[in-house]
Amino acid sequence: MIYERRELDRLKEKRETWEKENKNLSRREVRFTTVSGMEVPSLATPDILDSFDYLSDLGFPGFYPFTRGIYNTMYQGRLWTMRQFAGFGSPEDTNQRFKFLLEQGQTGLSTAFDMPTLMGYDCDHPRAMGEVGKEGVSVSSLADMEALFEGIRLDEVTTSMTINCTASIILAMYLVVAEKQGVSWDKLDGTIQNDMLKEFIAQREWICPPRPSVKIVVDMIEFCTRQVPKWHPVSISGYHIREAGSTAVQELAFTIADGVGYVQECIERGLRVDDFAPQLSFFFNVHNDFLEEVAKFRSARRMWARIMRERFGAKDPKSCMLRTHAQTAGCSLTAQQPLNNIVRVAIQALAAVLGGAQSLHTNSMDETLALPSEEAVTVALRTQQIIAEESGVVNSIDPLGGSYVIEALTNQIEKEAFDYIKRIDDLGGIVKAIDVGFPQKEIADAAYRYQREQDLGEKVIVGVNKYTYKEERPLSLLRIDDVVDGSQKERLIKIKSKRDNESVKKHLRTVADAAREGKNLMPFIIDAVREYATVGEISDVFREVYGVYRDPGYF
Repeated sequence: MIYERRELDRLKEKRETWEKENKNLSRREVRFTTVSGMEVPSLATPDILDSFDYLSDLGFPGFYPFTRGIYNTMYQGRLWTMRQFAGFGSPEDTNQRFKFLLEQGQTGLSTAFDMPTLMGYDCDHPRAMGEVGKEGVSVSSLADMEALFEGIRLDEVTTSMTINCTASIILAMYLVVAEKQGVSWDKLDGTIQNDMLKEFIAQREWICPPRPSVKIVVDMIEFCTRQVPKWHPVSISGYHIREAGSTAVQELAFTIADGVGYVQECIERGLRVDDFAPQLSFFFNVHNDFLEEVAKFRSARRMWARIMRERFGAKDPKSCMLRTHAQTAGCSLTAQQPLNNIVRVAIQALAAVLGGAQSLHTNSMDETLALPSEEAVTVALRTQQIIAEESGVVNSIDPLGGSYVIEALTNQIEKEAFDYIKRIDDLGGIVKAIDVGFPQKEIADAAYRYQREQDLGEKVIVGVNKYTYKEERPLSLLRIDDVVDGSQKERLIKIKSKRDNESVKKHLRTVADAAREGKNLMPFIIDAVREYATVGEISDVFREVYGVYRDPGYF
């Protein structure tokens, strides 16, 4: 304890007296709660922390429980990775955007894929019509992946790929591209999202039911642990949970619960926790409420550290470190007065930095209307660079640590998130909780409450329900030419005509046999990809062997 109990009691008495004396003073007619509805102390003093212990609850950067950051020097040693999300049109289009961003000072690549690729359909499938290259880059075969990274050495960049139910296929293609460049797999550094549990909770991009989907995720964790040791084979993602309408506490609780689920599955597979846990990573949303978001990141690190040590018996400190990418909140962007989004993103990015993120994407002002233009994405990147180089917030490690209000919110978020995790444990774990629709219902209720608060004007959205224009000023937006659809189909036709189709069929049968026999699928998928088997063909094997999941429609 920093303060003696007697001093805390005296301070509490003084604070309560102050509150009584100021109770009747005029206040604005505003609800002083966070975006999530959490009460915030009007005036924070040490006594509100109650049993707070500096060394066990806060400690030092780089040491358990990592509340103040997972690295000793944090941004004094190395800035966070600035990783702008990029992907549109053809692989050549996105390759040009990658190179532009790297020239502008971006320090890591982040890849968005189009909806057909995300859902396991090739560009020539009827369901792909009108969607090819529209919300991300189109990838059907290894030839597309080769074009996507043409001229970019994979051992000289870190790459993040946002893809889930077809993640195993896309990672296989990435590994084969590295082979063709002469880069050994142990030199590859990056992350593939690959979080299927959050798909069933929030994002709803899937092929197979939960059980086989999680099995494929564990296949990838096991494979990368042994073959691609610097790669993060899953990014346990709260981002989409928050985008679906959750509160900050729900985002944290369900994300950590997903992480617990993956760790448990890996242990049941026979993996040692300290062998794979250091390569697990996380991905969180950064919403509008500055104090709540800073506290959420700090709570996440402390929760994960305690869970890994106390629940799973991790001995390696790296197993207890929650490494996280962060992205500013897409759901907070507004189509009305889109220039306001620059301000929102700056505040959110600052919260991620002061919260201690390892990697950050800042949304572009026009992303609620279209994929970002070159000008908009440059402003978004410059936002990070200004925070890093001009704001001075990197001069001190965890400068908000010890703030009474931040520590109080950190404690409160942690407590409420652990309460959710206990409820999930009581239901039999996260997969069973998903089966009965528990997280889905909680998120739906939270989303309804938040929308109702906006509709009633209780939560102000500047430019939407307050300070509005009669007429909006149009932006110049990026448009994806429909010619991409035709050029991608032409490339796929050429690939299928040149490849050894009998060999492809043989390898697809081998993938199917391995799936039926419960083997780790990654080596078989890699072999199929080397022969230019496509995303759609391998996904069809998943559909055939595991079946197709249908949304039960929980609300």
